[in-house]
Amino acid sequence: MPDGHASATPRLRPDPPRVAWRKEMRERVITEARSLAAESGWDRVRVADLALRADVSRPSIYKEFGDRAGIGRAVVERETDEFLIGLAAVLDGHRGRPAPALEAAVAHALEQAEVNPFVGAVLTATRGGTDALLPFLTSRPEPVFSSTRRLLCAWLGEEVPHAAEDRRAAAADLAVRLTVSHMLLPAHDPGSTPLHVARTVCTILGVPEQD
Repeated sequence: MPDGHASATPRLRPDPPRVAWRKEMRERVITEARSLAAESGWDRVRVADLALRADVSRPSIYKEFGDRAGIGRAVVERETDEFLIGLAAVLDGHRGRPAPALEAAVAHALEQAEVNPFVGAVLTATRGGTDALLPFLTSRPEPVFSSTRRLLCAWLGEEVPHAAEDRRAAAADLAVRLTVSHMLLPAHDPGSTPLHVARTVCTILGVPEQD
């Protein structure tokens, strides 16, 4: 029996004022950087404008993020977290049905490219020629490409355990690459893209296209 001296769950101590201010400032800068990128594209985001919008000094921004690329990484990490949460929810909503789950996941990703103003600004700029933030969203190892691939690999490991590990890894990699390519260069009939990608991935996995 616990006695009267048993320790209760310790309360979380509030951050010291300096730490709390730094966290709040960081969130403000990331939020405003995202908004500016969505409005005009990352190429046109200037630290001076960001400092004005976030009501913080440029030295404070450089001290926190290192450089402009550091701000870009922080913005993409925020977007990645939100995207992965949504993608996981879509996949989990089709447990036991790999083909419909993959189709729904691809459809969700393509929809985000259309409705998310930040991603939309990056993709639009890329179709027009350039956007310095695009590598964070696609080709660099972290965070988006590898994080999405790991999530899909883990999900396939639970849903298609009979498939060989190398096939699951190849299927996850292909699903991500095909989806990103369709984000950048949509098909003539984009509505059929999720089904086509799902069918291709299911072929690699050796699972039925329809459940």
